Amino acid sequence: MITPAPRTTHSGFVALAGRPNVGKSTIANAIAGAKVAIVSDKPQTTRRAIRAVATGADWQLVLVDLPGVQRPRDALTERMQRRVERELADADGCLFVVNAEQGIGPGDRFIARLLRSASVPVAIAVNKVDRADRARTAATLQAAAELDVAQEIFPVSARTGSGMGALTDHLRSLLPPGPFYFEPRQHSDLPESVVLAELVREQVLARTREEVPHAVEIEVVELAQVREGLLRIEALLLTETESQKGILIGAGGRMIKAIGVAARRSIERELGIGVHLELSVRVKRHWRADERLLDRLGIE
Repeated sequence: MITPAPRTTHSGFVALAGRPNVGKSTIANAIAGAKVAIVSDKPQTTRRAIRAVATGADWQLVLVDLPGVQRPRDALTERMQRRVERELADADGCLFVVNAEQGIGPGDRFIARLLRSASVPVAIAVNKVDRADRARTAATLQAAAELDVAQEIFPVSARTGSGMGALTDHLRSLLPPGPFYFEPRQHSDLPESVVLAELVREQVLARTREEVPHAVEIEVVELAQVREGLLRIEALLLTETESQKGILIGAGGRMIKAIGVAARRSIERELGIGVHLELSVRVKRHWRADERLLDRLGIE
C-alpha cells in the first residue's frame, strides 16, 4: 500500500504599509473575508498591528495591518512607528498601499524610502480605483512605478473587490513553505475584548470631528455571559478633556446613546448573539503619553 506524501503547506506574514486613510484595513478585511480591522475616513484609525488571517487548502497568509506610517509626535505615535519597523523586519513580504484618488504625495515617498531598506519583496496596491477616473488612476500607477520600490503594482478597489483576486494570488506566491500558525477558521489574533473595543471606537470615529477622534480610546472593563445568546459588555470611553467628554455625551446624552446603539448592532452582527452594551465616559488627561495605560490597552 502506498502512503500519500505529506501535503506541503505554505504560510507567512505580509506587512501592510501606507499613509493613514489609504484603505489598508479594508484590504485586510477583504482578503481575510471577515471584519478584523475597523474602517474610517479619519487618520490614525489603526493603532494596533492587527493580524488578519486568510487560509486556503494548503496556504495561510497573515496580513499585519500596521498603524499608518508617520513621523512620531508623542508616545503613542512613537510606539506605532516602532511597531512598523519591527513587523517589517519579521515579514516575508510587504504590501505598500497608496490612494488612487489622492495620488502619490510626500508621505508616500517617505514610506518608500523606509521600504527600500527593507529586506523583503514589496508590492504596491493602488487602492480606491473605483473613486478615481481613468486619467487619475493612470497617473497614480505611473507615479507609483517611479517610487522604484516594487516590481509588481496592482490597481484595486478593496471596497468593490475589483483586482483583489490577482493581488491575493501574488501575495500567496510570496509565502515560504511552513505550517499554519492559526486555526483555519480564525480570522484574527486580537483578544476578544480588543475587537469589541475597536468596534465601539469605530462608531466614535463615525460621529465625531476635529480633535475628538484622536483623543478617544476605548477600554472594555467587563465582559460577561448573562445567559446563552446574550453578552454583557461594559466599556469606558477615555478622553483627554472635559469639553471632549461633553461632546461624547452630547446634549441630553444623545451622542453617547447613538454611539452605543450603533456599536451594539455592529457587535451583534459580528458575534451573531444578543448584546447588552453599557458605555461611560471618563477624562484621562494625556492618556496618549501614559506608557502604563498604553500597555494595558494593548498598544505595543
